[in-house]
Amino acid sequence: MNKNVSFKTNSIKDVSIQKPGITGILHDGDFEFDTNVQAPLLDALEKYKKNPSVGFHIPGHNRGNGVLGRFEELIGSDALLLDTTDEFDGLGTLHPATGAIADAMQLASIAYNSKRTFFITSGSTISNLAIAFGVISPEDEIIVARNSHRSVITGTMLSGARPNWLMPKLLDDWSIFGAIEAEELERQLKLKPDTKFVWVVNPTYEGMISDIRAMAEICKKYNVPLIVDEAHGSLWNYCDELPVSALELGADAVVHSLHKTAGSMTQSSMLHISKNSKLDVHKIEHALKLLHTTSPSILLLASLDAARAYLSSDKGRALIKNAVENAAYFRAEAKKIKGLSVLGEEDNVKFDITKIFIKMKGLSGKRLETILELDFNIEIESASDEGVLILSNIGNTREEFEYLLKALKEISIREYPDICHLEGKKYMPLMEPDIVMTPREAYFAPKKLVKRENSIGKISAEVIALCPPGISVLLPGEIIKEEHMPYLSDYSEIEVVEEL
Repeated sequence: MNKNVSFKTNSIKDVSIQKPGITGILHDGDFEFDTNVQAPLLDALEKYKKNPSVGFHIPGHNRGNGVLGRFEELIGSDALLLDTTDEFDGLGTLHPATGAIADAMQLASIAYNSKRTFFITSGSTISNLAIAFGVISPEDEIIVARNSHRSVITGTMLSGARPNWLMPKLLDDWSIFGAIEAEELERQLKLKPDTKFVWVVNPTYEGMISDIRAMAEICKKYNVPLIVDEAHGSLWNYCDELPVSALELGADAVVHSLHKTAGSMTQSSMLHISKNSKLDVHKIEHALKLLHTTSPSILLLASLDAARAYLSSDKGRALIKNAVENAAYFRAEAKKIKGLSVLGEEDNVKFDITKIFIKMKGLSGKRLETILELDFNIEIESASDEGVLILSNIGNTREEFEYLLKALKEISIREYPDICHLEGKKYMPLMEPDIVMTPREAYFAPKKLVKRENSIGKISAEVIALCPPGISVLLPGEIIKEEHMPYLSDYSEIEVVEEL
């Protein structure tokens, strides 16, 4: 049974897209698991569903009996029936890991070739916080990529570390961050011989790739652990046509947001400790106990088990290959559209092919995003000053990319005024920070609110980070400059350190 998706548009004739499966593996419109792929947490949930107990415990809706009828109709009675936490119904516990949850985590560890893998139900944010809180001590010198997610910055404030920022290359023509140069990392390690940790992002939000193998070798040379926020690379382990995971290249810890690209439910993530890691696994596990929710959602945990099982199967790998092929097809066809540029090999960068960054001549990224959404009912991942980010996901079809190409071709021949540029607002700061205090010192210092226009020259006391991608415009301890103003137009007031 095929699924039909209808798109209502204002510019292109309404189209109906058939969502075909891959020959021979569809069953009533849904993919089946290979029978030889284990999913212990799914097994435990299926057993619970068939033999529900009488519950006198959290959650209070008691398997959907205490929720608004409209809500139950919207999400389905099965979802409410299975919405429980650990500790009950033979599912095991998360902290410490026991039962089916422990079994599922062990299978994930095998799949990713790690020493330990932890399931996370609060996004990769908790993974980053646990690393910082668990293994970094107050006053430790650490080197951190400036394009890190704001959760990494929060981790430095929790730990009391003294971060030294590692600036990635700037792709000025595209107004985004590029790769981190291994030579720059070694230069900083020479300048800061007391560095305790190195923390980088790979890939970037837009898919740019750094030489992690070279950085890992440099870190080993200086006896410094390397932590890689690989949130957007959780498919890499399952496909030879994608980059190699940092777990195989010498990183000590790797963070994966499976919910972003690998098919698990929103907010579910994994934290991996590599087999040869210098990090103390028990300290990280203890930090997770302190920071993680004490009521983890079994649905989120089971979705991680399901995602790992699916990606490990022939059918799941076929979907990844399909995503790669769709991305290659789109990149080739997009280059034929007048005025449309695709970030790629000709820009002398290495990248994850499934992250597609494009720009249209005469339009800002935000304006292009708005046109696609309002005129063609197309939602893309994000927009920056210059372009938009498109993801080729395991759930996308060739027909959807064909429709996107038709929309872009029509946009290229119509005259759209670039209203967003007229507003003068910007979305991604590409400037080196002027640091006078550590983030922790500034965050806990006496502070006050000032009008945005009066904040120039003062020390920021708050984290200002647009999400997506969660990269900071300003951090506590940095001087606010006039160049920041276009990026702060949504703020009427800024929190700054109070002058003594």
